[in-house]
Amino acid sequence: MAKLTVRDLNVHGKRVFIRVDYNVPLEEKNGAMVITDETRIKETLPTLRLLIEKGGRVILAAHMGRPKGQREATMSLRPVAARLAELLGTKVNFADDCIGEKVEKLANELPPGGVLLLENVRYYNEEEANDPAFAEKLATLADVYVNDAFGAAHRAHASTEGIARVVAKRGGQCAAGLLMERELQFLGDELENPARPFVVILGGAKVSDKIKVIDRLLEKADAILIGGAMAYTFKLAQGFKVGKSLVEPDKTDMALAALAKAKQRGVQFLLPTDNTVATPVVTDKLNKKGKPIIDLNHPRTNTEPNIPDSEEGVDIGPASAALFAKTILSAKTVLWNGPMGIFEDKRFATGTNAVAQSVVDATQKNGAKTIIGGGDSVKAINKAGLGDKVTFMSTGGGASLEFLEGKELPGVAALSNK
Repeated sequence: MAKLTVRDLNVHGKRVFIRVDYNVPLEEKNGAMVITDETRIKETLPTLRLLIEKGGRVILAAHMGRPKGQREATMSLRPVAARLAELLGTKVNFADDCIGEKVEKLANELPPGGVLLLENVRYYNEEEANDPAFAEKLATLADVYVNDAFGAAHRAHASTEGIARVVAKRGGQCAAGLLMERELQFLGDELENPARPFVVILGGAKVSDKIKVIDRLLEKADAILIGGAMAYTFKLAQGFKVGKSLVEPDKTDMALAALAKAKQRGVQFLLPTDNTVATPVVTDKLNKKGKPIIDLNHPRTNTEPNIPDSEEGVDIGPASAALFAKTILSAKTVLWNGPMGIFEDKRFATGTNAVAQSVVDATQKNGAKTIIGGGDSVKAINKAGLGDKVTFMSTGGGASLEFLEGKELPGVAALSNK
């Protein structure tokens, strides 16, 4: 059902409470917290500019990290306020809290077109608990509620769901922002009846994370291509050896069920025919979680069906990349969620980069609609410098997956229908 959007609102002089996803990566440099990727901030600019233009009094709420109800200085949204002001070309006021009299005063003093960013809503445990009293306090700042945080829409939290119910109950409007509207269009409407052939590329670590998505997309796809560590669970299910590769031995029944369903429905189901493998060596160095760092040595292409006992699969091989490319280039609609290997290490990024280039070629040369389903796939395609050459990149990781599974997202369900 179509949701009300910011285009439908008359907001002049009204306080527009907008939930955004400003959970951007921060790094400490010279004693200050610096934003290292501002994609999520930039994605909200069209919504903000439209509401400013319409004379709305814009109040922004977001979370940062997992402070667990504590005022953690490294998770403050203050650096975001400064950068947002530069990107918008207008003053952005910052409140050092998200509820209370001081915040209400700042919100009420905003002129039409003014912007106020609230401090991290997760400084309160009541946010994630979707506490009704906390939602009421947030709602004292809102005449109208807008959700433009698709990446947080799968969570029923006070700022994503509770506040919307309070605003709606008193007769206020609850609408989707322009980014939320695009997410629902591309991950929902466009994939409901995709132009064919419809090719789905799935990677990442675990079959268990994606099995519901695979099951649902088997109803619609013409071809499904599997890469990443999840491919090794499928290989194991087929009776092959996977060496020291990351694998879920207890999920082989799920893998076999997916293969059987693909066969029954006539869906082409492609697994890698070769792999890049490396020898894992445990070092005496520890990572941030206190676990030993494992070096991956002597990378090479393995063309055998079995992976040797001492080796770990770390990427799809060149033959697999070529096979996948051929299928991708035949598509009119492509959905990609999950990398083909450990792309963060450039030695093992070849397969992921090859898939990224194939998706771009399908878009640019064949006019295919190409949708990147959030999370690591977006990181990978941006790292390859190809992010602006596909049709759409989702900002939601977990939200994208749950939406593709067919689940109703609380943050979307709470918005007013047209």
